[in-house]
Amino acid sequence: MLHGTAEHRARSLKVKESIVLDPTVAQFGEDLRAADLGNTHFIGIGGAGMSVLAEMLHEQGVPVDGSDREPGAKTERLESLGIPVQFTQRAENVQDAQVVVYSSAIKPDNPEIVAAVANGAQLVHRSDILALLMNGKHAVTVAGAHGKTTTSSLLAHILMHDGTGELADPSYAIGGSIQGPDGTTLDGGHAGKGTVLVAEADESDGSFAKYHPDIEIITNAEADHLDHYHTEENYHAAFADHVTHARRAVIMCVDDAGALAVLRSLAPEDARKVIAYSTHTADELGDLNGATFVHIASEHESANSGTENFVIDIPAALVGADVALPVSLRIPGLHNARNATAAILAAVLLGMDAERAAVAAGTFLGANRRFQIRGTVSDITVVDDYAHHPTEITALLKAARRRYPDSQLHVLFQPHLFSRTQFFAQEFADALSLADDVIVTGIFPAREKQSDFPQVTPNTIVDNAHGDGSYEIEAVDDMSLAAQMLAMRAQPGDVIFTVGAGDITRMGPVILHVLEAHYGNARQD
Repeated sequence: MLHGTAEHRARSLKVKESIVLDPTVAQFGEDLRAADLGNTHFIGIGGAGMSVLAEMLHEQGVPVDGSDREPGAKTERLESLGIPVQFTQRAENVQDAQVVVYSSAIKPDNPEIVAAVANGAQLVHRSDILALLMNGKHAVTVAGAHGKTTTSSLLAHILMHDGTGELADPSYAIGGSIQGPDGTTLDGGHAGKGTVLVAEADESDGSFAKYHPDIEIITNAEADHLDHYHTEENYHAAFADHVTHARRAVIMCVDDAGALAVLRSLAPEDARKVIAYSTHTADELGDLNGATFVHIASEHESANSGTENFVIDIPAALVGADVALPVSLRIPGLHNARNATAAILAAVLLGMDAERAAVAAGTFLGANRRFQIRGTVSDITVVDDYAHHPTEITALLKAARRRYPDSQLHVLFQPHLFSRTQFFAQEFADALSLADDVIVTGIFPAREKQSDFPQVTPNTIVDNAHGDGSYEIEAVDDMSLAAQMLAMRAQPGDVIFTVGAGDITRMGPVILHVLEAHYGNARQD
């Protein structure tokens, strides 16, 4: 008995040591369909990207289950749909699985990974499932360091609310929830009956190289995820390769210097399928390598108007005759004018009338946690936003300055990832200087460990602040304490932002509670 146990342990150790998880290697062919999968188990099923895919497979009749470390809103939703979830990760969870799905956060020594290999189950990355769901669909992917969720949500919204025929009822896989026009919250995954699939294409681990969509949107190619790519050049090369996979067209924002560099690096036959959109004129941009150009003109937002207005100048090459298309959005900021332009252009390429697409975009209230107003107490507004890259924070605070020109802006910022905090400490400090009052709280680790970055703390950002007295910034590691401090410093007319990609969103209700206790007269949205 002892000998057998020792032999089993030795065999398990050998299996464990031989496992290599490579998310860039495709596991499925283009002829495979979801119905061919069999029992499918998701490790970390409660993650934003994983839960969406699990729900979509479930909607298509695939037997799905999963595991996670602890319950949450996503796992509760999955369980309400009849998807079993275990809250331990152990070998027994995968004993009946034919396919086991992992994300880049899962390590080779995970007990479910080891057991899946020992059982002969097929290990696939979450990107393999998304690529599988694209098979047989008119797929539109959205890639970029930021803007993915809003842009993909906008396109899904346009098709859901004004698409007809095959464009109606699209499938979508979005890493966040959508605010519906009637105030409801729509989940980020849906297996529709139409022919279109809209999906975020996550570039963080290189796995977007597996996708071969009809249409690609690239919102930007600003260097990020350097823990994976190491250099800006490698990051841009991955996007250049991504362009070659589009079967029909690539819609690319060339306001971004990185995306413009990618466009100029393309072979002529690839550049010709690019539709380059920008708030700059073609003359200002210079060499576009033969791409079709679309100009965003007359962009503005009047103070306190609640609308973002602009005109898309669409050339005859795309719609048969030159069109100056007016658009009025309910989501603020120049960055959202860019996001909406990409979504509208994709809808037009799919066959939708341009004016119908623009009107539909104007009813979009935003993806959850994108300039989402959580409530108001005594004329103090609390806003939640997912911004977690310096450029996103800059765009958020510039939009806030235009929407609330006379307000003091208070920001509670939770950095996301130790590596990103280390790489962009100065850029974060510069972006946060657009606020009046900032508290940087404890770093959300996600897939990383503090022990690997012992020198990286909230003070890593604060120490890079210019300290000229134009704004207040401090580090408070305890998130709840920081939220209470910020709430007590706010005055009527001010705006408080909870900002970051981790669990900082939980502090919105805390801030509202403190404000209500202090001022009364709460209104939560």
